[in-house]
Amino acid sequence: MRTLPTFWKHLLTVMSGSLAAQALPILAAPLITRLCTPAQMGAFSVWFGVIAIAAVPATLRLENAMILDQRRHRQHLCFSVVAWSATWMAVLLTVAATLLELCCLTGMSWLGALTVGVGAWLTATTQTTLAYAASHNAFAPAAKARIVAAGGIALAQLGLLGTGIGTGALMGGHLVGLALGLVAARLLLRPPLGRPGAQRPGARPLAWLAAAPARLRQLARGGLSGLLPSRAQRAYLLTHRALWHYTLPGNLLNTGVGQLPLLIIGARHGALAAGLFALTQRVLAAPISLLAASVHEVFKRESARQYQDTGNCRPAYLHALRVLLLLGCVPSLILLLASPALFAFAFGEAWRGAGELAQILAPLYFLNFLASPLSYVFLVAGRQKIEMVWQIALFIMTACAFAAPLTLKQNVLAYTVGYSLLYLLYLRMSYRYSVKLHPPGGLHAAG
Repeated sequence: MRTLPTFWKHLLTVMSGSLAAQALPILAAPLITRLCTPAQMGAFSVWFGVIAIAAVPATLRLENAMILDQRRHRQHLCFSVVAWSATWMAVLLTVAATLLELCCLTGMSWLGALTVGVGAWLTATTQTTLAYAASHNAFAPAAKARIVAAGGIALAQLGLLGTGIGTGALMGGHLVGLALGLVAARLLLRPPLGRPGAQRPGARPLAWLAAAPARLRQLARGGLSGLLPSRAQRAYLLTHRALWHYTLPGNLLNTGVGQLPLLIIGARHGALAAGLFALTQRVLAAPISLLAASVHEVFKRESARQYQDTGNCRPAYLHALRVLLLLGCVPSLILLLASPALFAFAFGEAWRGAGELAQILAPLYFLNFLASPLSYVFLVAGRQKIEMVWQIALFIMTACAFAAPLTLKQNVLAYTVGYSLLYLLYLRMSYRYSVKLHPPGGLHAAG
């Protein structure tokens, strides 16, 4: 019996974990939509959007460096730099949200303002831990951690919604699930944390937690200098400066584009419309989280290896593209033809409007399904500048599409057309850069 290729073995491992991780949220969604209103869903989604945006600069995108540099002491250094940047981001974000709430300049609740920094820290730290897993082909433990996180979020939200606290239940449940997922990831993966000299594969899995008091005492003795990155951390930041010079702004723009429609819709069309659009995004993102993200995890590893060995990752690119086309066609066709009826049946008649929006967005999310996993080509080929220019164009297009004085459906249609055209260009560029067109540089290159 012929064995499966390595790409498919890893893909099936990641997909099996992703399938289980998405099962509980998908099953819980019809219950959640019957326990909360579209307005409450909209308020939670704005809070979640702030966390998603803040988590990008919190990591400085340095988790991507683990794929190419797998030496344990270097990965330990990466974790320490991300811990420094994520902690600063969490503190500054919480202070800013609190001040805005005091000045009545935000519609976020006090609970949201006080917890948004914690949510960003948990998200950034989890992303870095899962990147460590991908760098060592530890797809099975990472899949288990995702299951714990996703299941924890769904069950905690349902449990808290039963108490009748509405938006607070959605926020609290999300934080509980994130925390459970992070603890599970570190217990299962045992990444290099804590003191460098104590790092070894058999080290205690929660040694990083036990070392926290000592780190706090060290910061207290060092004064202000203890709040700055160390010499080794500064050298690491310099080595991987392309990531925070170019990949970070591009990813930040991309994440901001994902949340910008919701923010503008809430401001122009009200909380009800924002809630409907939020559910649309949540449902349409499920295939991307379930399938495309699984392909992305495997493609990162394969494309980096091929590019380093031969300067050409086109075989991995074409393989991944064929898999994505195979997986994405049927779900996209179903959404295009039957979204309103499916949404009304699954989530209740009050959410039929979300299905109508999903019908308009179906072609765009199909292209997103194809392009997102293949975006790693820009990173491995050192083409972060070009990707950033594309992200700027996308941001401008999104702002114009939703700020135009149109109805909600017309705004969404303009957004779909503009975004789809940009995605076609993006796919063309990523295919071109799957073959090295410049001197060696890869991930460390600035251009």
